[in-house]
Amino acid sequence: MTSRLIAPWLALLVLLSPTSWASISAAEAMNLAGMQRMLSQRIAKNYLMLGSEIRPEQAEQQLEQSIAKFESNHLALNDYAPSADIRSALQAAGDTWQRYREQVLTRPEQSGALQILMLSDQLLAQSEHLVQLVERHSGSSSAVLVNRSGRQRMLSQRIATLYLAMSWRLPVANLQQSFEQAVSEFDLALHELQQAEQNTVQINKGLTQAEAQWRFTRAGFNLVSDSRYVPTVITTTTETLLWQMHELTNQYEGVMLAKH
Repeated sequence: MTSRLIAPWLALLVLLSPTSWASISAAEAMNLAGMQRMLSQRIAKNYLMLGSEIRPEQAEQQLEQSIAKFESNHLALNDYAPSADIRSALQAAGDTWQRYREQVLTRPEQSGALQILMLSDQLLAQSEHLVQLVERHSGSSSAVLVNRSGRQRMLSQRIATLYLAMSWRLPVANLQQSFEQAVSEFDLALHELQQAEQNTVQINKGLTQAEAQWRFTRAGFNLVSDSRYVPTVITTTTETLLWQMHELTNQYEGVMLAKH
């Protein structure tokens, strides 16, 4: 991972101070709520990496960082929450998070992985609902782009999670179908972002780089039809894709802030 991509993530891992919680904007809230979707999948990915012994030291570090980040984001969003429906959505996600957090801290094994995948899907759905509420409340057309690019972060991690589940031979219904759907969604959203009128020169450059990385990542999927898996390669390529989309999401957040 290049230093350019590491720097934004290191900044994210600094827990938000109490004074900053009260001052986050709608654009920042969109970004944080979208990040919760990604973290729901990243944490599951880390659990599966540990269980299948794929880069375990990195997985352990990512897991600890992701848990801390989810909790700090949740606190920031709770303090931001401008409406009853957003507060209610946060409460529901918080309840699921407590069960999820307890489960991911257990010893990784296949039986526990099934529960992890179920809870990660539930938390993802609740976080998706929260993003939609924040986007609607913001009333900004640029919020759609923050949402869309932020969702690509989640899909990079969901794709890696589902790939790991297949390579670990987990008995999950419609696993291959879910994987193919996530890949298709990433493809479609990347194309839509490339067509956005609000794109700056810098954003277009970042999207071109992300597209190249995505083509490289997809090349690793070709072996799946032959039941040949390269989980270490896929977790590495999707990691780079995550940081590229995170950087783009921050840039779209800047576009949204400039509109106000």
